[in-house]
Amino acid sequence: MDILIGVVVGLLLGAGSGYLYRKASAEKALGSAELQAQTILAGAQKEAEQARREALVEAKDEVFRMRSEADSELKRQRSDFEQKEERLSRREGTIDQRVDTLDRKEQAIEIKEEQLKDRNRSLEELQENARSELQRVANMTQEEARGRVIEDIEEQAKRDAMMIVRDIEAQAREEGDRRARKIITICMQRIASELTSEATVTTVTLPSEDMKGRIIGREGRNIRAFEAATGTNIIIDDTPEAVVLSCFDPIRREMARLTLEKLVGDGRIQPARIEEMHDKSKVEVEREIREGGEWAVLETGITDMHPELVRVLGRLKFRTSYGQNVLRHVVEASHVAGMIAAELGTDVALARRCTLLHDIGKAVTHEVEGSHALIGAEIARRLGESAEVNHAIEAHHNEVEQRTIEAVITQVADAISGARPGARRETLETYVKRLERLEQIAMEFEGVDKVYAMQAGREVRVMVKPGSVDDLQAEVIARDIAKKVQEELQYPGQIRITVIRELRSSAYAK
Repeated sequence: MDILIGVVVGLLLGAGSGYLYRKASAEKALGSAELQAQTILAGAQKEAEQARREALVEAKDEVFRMRSEADSELKRQRSDFEQKEERLSRREGTIDQRVDTLDRKEQAIEIKEEQLKDRNRSLEELQENARSELQRVANMTQEEARGRVIEDIEEQAKRDAMMIVRDIEAQAREEGDRRARKIITICMQRIASELTSEATVTTVTLPSEDMKGRIIGREGRNIRAFEAATGTNIIIDDTPEAVVLSCFDPIRREMARLTLEKLVGDGRIQPARIEEMHDKSKVEVEREIREGGEWAVLETGITDMHPELVRVLGRLKFRTSYGQNVLRHVVEASHVAGMIAAELGTDVALARRCTLLHDIGKAVTHEVEGSHALIGAEIARRLGESAEVNHAIEAHHNEVEQRTIEAVITQVADAISGARPGARRETLETYVKRLERLEQIAMEFEGVDKVYAMQAGREVRVMVKPGSVDDLQAEVIARDIAKKVQEELQYPGQIRITVIRELRSSAYAK
């Protein structure tokens, strides 16, 4: 126990001495650290003082530099201000000079205005004196003189206007004629269709004179049966080895021709045989009608057409107008219309269609009363054609006013096809009546002395009285005659109206 207590005491004594030793060491280290801290603080204070001194020097230098720059800028601005002030001074001097010049000009203008006023007053007095003198000499008031002058001016203006109108019309006519002639020439050069001339009678050649008796038959029964079956008349005259079939309907006449040729070829002519051959001929003619219509639509490139309309179109194969086959005429006119439409830049297909159908009314004119143009338009309308086509058909002979370019092209193409040389023929009686009516129309105008229809009715020369008609009125008469001829007469092509005014003066020397 004592040993244990001794050990504890020894340990305590050893720990106390270690504590004292460590305390002394710590105090020594603390003193050393305080000395180092004081040394470092003194060095930091010296460095801070040195940095402050350097910053102060730099700030002074920067302030000095900025002050120098400010002085330089102020001097420059002062110099610019002095220059601007000098320029303003010079400009004020120039403005003062201009103001002085304007004042002098204004004074001069006022002086001239006074002079002009004085001169105007003098002129007014002179005009008043001259007006009074003129009224006294002319024995006319001012209003009467003004009216006379206005009338003279109006008359002169009318003459000048008529001369301008004449020049404009001449230029327009020349340009229009040139372009129309070019288009029509191109179209006619590209068309070369054959012509078919037929009449209302058909001659059938017989192999011998004995065949006429067989056609007549016992007591005329064969000829009566033939006429009853075909609806035509057989004319048996003194013409050797030939008989004539007469009928207004060309289709019936064609059926009768085929029937008679078959009977003559067969040799057996009797009523039953006549009816049999007529039925066969009817079938052939119907086939020709259908083929003719199909040929027309294929020839013109039109395929979307009602079958019944194609059939009606094919009936024109047996119809003629002034000796021209109507089916070939509409096909030819359709080609011409297509060429004209191409030249003008319009719808070529529509122009061809309108022109191809423009005469379909002629296929049924002997069955329906009325103009073939209106009848054809009604047929086309009933069979589903467009409004443009119907209008072109009904307007191609001016029964209806033309409203579309296709209607005009249809009329022009129809005239070209019918008016070209050799296309149609005219009877002597109709020709003479047309010439007489031309002369009568021209003689109806006041101031006309003599009228001559020339060049087969293509030109009318009108002699006017020079004492009652002047040059300008002669032009008016020519235009009025042409308008009336166009309204009253039907003719192919165009008619030229020439008004001639000749004044002859004679004097005798004694």
